[in-house]
Amino acid sequence: MLDAFTKKRIEKILDNYIDKKIPEHLKSEFQIHYKFRGNSVTLSQERPGYMGKRFEYPIAQLRLEELLWKVYWQDSKNKCHFVNDIKPDEHFEKQLMEIDRNDIFWA
Repeated sequence: MLDAFTKKRIEKILDNYIDKKIPEHLKSEFQIHYKFRGNSVTLSQERPGYMGKRFEYPIAQLRLEELLWKVYWQDSKNKCHFVNDIKPDEHFEKQLMEIDRNDIFWA
């Protein structure tokens, strides 16, 4: 489980990232959420759907394993798969930048 200091630091990084990721004029339509569970942080995007409903789509999951952050993608059956193209790294921020650059995460 992530310690309180690490969790708070990651929250601050993600809040800043989300604030910059979505343009101001689209913030009422699109939202990025994050959820902590154990040693993992799951990112998802909420956006408008059919007939005024809103839907939440998975973006990526970052897991702290053996002091390295590993990046996973989620399939339609909610099963997570390790992303081989993104090398595990000790820096959460670096992994977040890799997710941002990689087309598989953003539809």
